[in-house]
Amino acid sequence: MKKFSISIKEFIQTRTGFLVLLVLLFWLKYLFAAYFDFNLGLSDPYQHIIMWTSPLGVSVLLISIGFYFPRPLVSYIVMLFMDFLNTVLLFANILYYRQFSDFLTVKTIANTSKVAPGLGKSAVALLHPTDILIWIDLVVVIALLCFKKIKIDQKSYGLSTPFAITSVGAFLLGLNMFMAESSRPRLLRNTFDRSYVVKYLGLGTYTAYDGIKSAQTVQVTRNANSADLNKIINFTKNNHVAANKEMFGKERGKNVIVIHLESFQQFLINLKINGKEVTPFLNSLYRSKNTISFSNFYHQVGLGRTSDAENMLETGTYGISDGSLFTSLGSENTFQAAPQILRQKGYTSAVFHGNVGTFWNRNDVYKNFGYNYFFDQNYFSNASSDSIGYGLKDKLLFSESIKYLEQMQQPFYAKYITVTNHIPFSMDQEDLDPNFKTTKTSDTTINNYFQTAHYLDQAIREFFNYLKRSGLYKNTMVLIYGDHYGLSNSEYQTLAPIIGESADTWNAFNNVQMQRVPFMIHAANLNGYKDDDVSGEIDVLPTLLNLLGIDNKNYLQFGQNLLSPNYQKWIVFRNGTIVSQRYVIIGNKGVKGTVYDRKSGKQILHFTDQEKKEITELAKKARESLKYSDLLNSHNLLRYYTPAGFVPTDPSQYDYLNNFQQMLKVRKYLGKRSTSLYSQNHGTTTKMYSTDAPELRNRRQEILKVPKKVQDGTLTNQKDKNTNGK
Repeated sequence: MKKFSISIKEFIQTRTGFLVLLVLLFWLKYLFAAYFDFNLGLSDPYQHIIMWTSPLGVSVLLISIGFYFPRPLVSYIVMLFMDFLNTVLLFANILYYRQFSDFLTVKTIANTSKVAPGLGKSAVALLHPTDILIWIDLVVVIALLCFKKIKIDQKSYGLSTPFAITSVGAFLLGLNMFMAESSRPRLLRNTFDRSYVVKYLGLGTYTAYDGIKSAQTVQVTRNANSADLNKIINFTKNNHVAANKEMFGKERGKNVIVIHLESFQQFLINLKINGKEVTPFLNSLYRSKNTISFSNFYHQVGLGRTSDAENMLETGTYGISDGSLFTSLGSENTFQAAPQILRQKGYTSAVFHGNVGTFWNRNDVYKNFGYNYFFDQNYFSNASSDSIGYGLKDKLLFSESIKYLEQMQQPFYAKYITVTNHIPFSMDQEDLDPNFKTTKTSDTTINNYFQTAHYLDQAIREFFNYLKRSGLYKNTMVLIYGDHYGLSNSEYQTLAPIIGESADTWNAFNNVQMQRVPFMIHAANLNGYKDDDVSGEIDVLPTLLNLLGIDNKNYLQFGQNLLSPNYQKWIVFRNGTIVSQRYVIIGNKGVKGTVYDRKSGKQILHFTDQEKKEITELAKKARESLKYSDLLNSHNLLRYYTPAGFVPTDPSQYDYLNNFQQMLKVRKYLGKRSTSLYSQNHGTTTKMYSTDAPELRNRRQEILKVPKKVQDGTLTNQKDKNTNGK
């Protein structure tokens, strides 16, 4: 052991040993920060191993730069300086994360006005005693050098040794990226939360990746020109359809509540399992005389999944072709989204979502959309039994949101994003309905899917009961939609007999039909009906604005008003597949693709001249629609275009860490002029909410009372409840 100790001391006296010492010391403090400061949602041993390897490659590459300086003293100084920079990056992210629950972007680092609130005035308050551990190693190493306990290695190393060390760093970086890809395929293409990149690839790689993406975005936006914008304006004007005069302004001035049904597909509507309806309440809404229901409404999401659906419903533009618009462009882009459009008409807006605010970059995107408030998991109960999968259980989300919803000034625009019906469709035993028995197929995912959909249905029924008891129902229009498919193509053959189809004849046409999701518009005085025409998520915003009496002709939106008699009845998926009243065109190749007759489901093998013309025209319009939407967003062209009467969003005015205090301040300022439900009721309506959620059986205070940390305005860190680690 003594010889081993001596050999280590001798090794540290070499330049290579000094580099290894710096790397190991940084590695230790990085792990300390990862476990005690960052909430990375590590859920299995392999993810821990990946995280352990993540800082090594970049650290070796950075510190090895010193080896390329032939003068020994300069070499040591450069190695220390690189280690210092690495530590500064780590420490800055620690402070920033404590305040904003997110990691620094390159633009944030470069933009001092944005960094200052997080790392300037409030930096002292964010310091912890343990922060000394981040810096102590540098102090000790410098002291050891000064007192010559570590001596400067005077040996000349040439270029072979530096190159070999750099190669080791590159190997470690490549190994980490390989492991990350094996655990989370297409991580950098499907990024929906910066913490995921840090978890798998480390802070250094994340910062480099973010810098490259930022540079690419800057370059693309620099290439923007007025000719591109004019093409888009002309396209959207030609695509615009006249309003339905009878329905225009039918719901003017009403509150709007949008309920996002996670992974909810159309086939669930009216479906029975073992003689019981899977979603009895949603079925009743679907058939209600006060609901406009769309039976052939398709999701149109791409790799951005839920964020793509939100983007289409809020902005009337498509998601991008590769990745998520929210995470790629959402922090920087200019939008003309529903919250800001409605703000011009006196609306207050809010989102309720039981996951972390950074998921899909919502913290940034919602500010650019113009949302006044964003209630993420910080504002709700935090018992471990309250969350599953991707966040707070749906019954708890709705019930615990009421104390905030009732404080919103009316009219309001509120969105609820549910999460319980998300793959893998897990449910705690206590949340299962004993009166509903699911299927017993060989596929557990399918069996679980019906249970979580049933639970979601119960949650919405409880929420509607509250709306009626509180009086909100009579002055509120509710939009309900499924964001995207829940079950995938690989599960459809097992599912087929359950939904009345044949597994033997299942084909690509059936796969397209499974992309249908529910869309309903419900209001107390609405004359409802079922619309069987083809429609999609891109059409929701123009339809909503029509009902609220807002002319959308000057907005650059790619959908059409579904209530218009001139609606063109076709949609395009993000992958180029087209669905029209007559055709399903797969393959983004027009007549050269696979074409089905939508009514019969039979493939068309031989085309008439008229069919060729119709399909070719549809393919052209679909390509242009996606192309111009991508051009608008990728070049951030809306920064150059402001419709008459529209006031652009100023994201700097929003702070989602003190939503409740802002609401109380507004109510106090307005006094008797306050239009919140709380003011109209002369007190809280939370006691009107009834739920059978077992988690709240002995904890009614979660519904009735605002959490102390919310009342005190001390919200900072958002711990990740994404228990599946995805």
